[in-house]
Amino acid sequence: MFYRVLGLMSGTSLDGLDIAFCTFEYDDDKKDRGLTECNNDSVCNKINNYTSLNLEQNIKYRIEKATTIPYDKELKDKITACENCSGEYLAEFSAYLGHFFGKEAKKFLTENNLAVDFIASHGQTVFHQPDKLFTLQIGDINSIAAESECTVIGDFRSLDVALGGQGAPLVPVGDKILFKQYPYCLNIGGFSNISFDEGKKRTAYDICPANIVLNHLCRFINLPYDDGGKIAEHSEINEDLLRDLNDIPYYVNKERQSLGKEWVEKFVFPILNSYSISYQSKIATYTEHIATEIAEHINGDCLVTGGGAYNTFLINRIGKQTNYKIIIPDNLTIQYKEALIFAFLGLRRLRNEINCLRSVTGAKKDSCSGAVVYYK
Repeated sequence: MFYRVLGLMSGTSLDGLDIAFCTFEYDDDKKDRGLTECNNDSVCNKINNYTSLNLEQNIKYRIEKATTIPYDKELKDKITACENCSGEYLAEFSAYLGHFFGKEAKKFLTENNLAVDFIASHGQTVFHQPDKLFTLQIGDINSIAAESECTVIGDFRSLDVALGGQGAPLVPVGDKILFKQYPYCLNIGGFSNISFDEGKKRTAYDICPANIVLNHLCRFINLPYDDGGKIAEHSEINEDLLRDLNDIPYYVNKERQSLGKEWVEKFVFPILNSYSISYQSKIATYTEHIATEIAEHINGDCLVTGGGAYNTFLINRIGKQTNYKIIIPDNLTIQYKEALIFAFLGLRRLRNEINCLRSVTGAKKDSCSGAVVYYK
């Protein structure tokens, strides 16, 4: 069975909206499910009472075309303002962002003469506090559906959190099935997270904050980010600061959980703010901290994706601290792997297949997560 899916991803670094047109082909469908060609009706209506983990499926996939819609300063400020706003503003802006996502999705499809079976949207995380049993990704999927005139799937994290899980990471299902040739899959975005097999189970977790901190520090020297790690490469590491960062209890106690901006504000920023050194030195020190923490978790050849894959100095520092091969793929995979996998999670949701693993999140059960808005 052949599917065409548009994946939408907006991360914590607020770089912009990633849009990826992806195709998936299940080689075993005719034999195992009796399904034939795919169109929107078949996706919506030919879903059997079928829930399977089946992490060994043979699926052909491809990112056919992709783009990123950069966020301007005004939109970034509006998203940031959601953290300390009224409930009314939050509801209004979630709808606004959904209409924005939907318009951009429809524009992309129209300009490229593409048709899809559905759209899968991660949304924009505003709050993530699984210890309090809630997480919130805005970008209302009803608004996306109205603008794009497509069926939309979103809200992938809430069910897992309600089941006592961390609601993250969600990418490991895609890592296991689509990128099975790589023993370790590492993504370096706002946060760094890793996915690998541990015995017979897939496991994954956030290692440490990454670009969310580096980009924050770069703003104080009027730069959006440390291009290629050049600032870190040519600046001095403060050993005392590095030791304080490495001694954060999360790293020392070897805890495994999902991290959010609230965690950064509680544990990382106070340490950085306590040092009266140049921001260049803070960038160099934090880059070394990221490399040190990541290297400790790599015990096999490792695929690296996300914006951090372009930080050449950071990648070199990780490579210096591990004996395994660090693999940097093609640009489409680097930039749009998360959008691809959320498209895949949406596909598993419509096929009624498990897309969230308790072995990864700590929930009381595996689940088939995501809310669906059908548009006909």
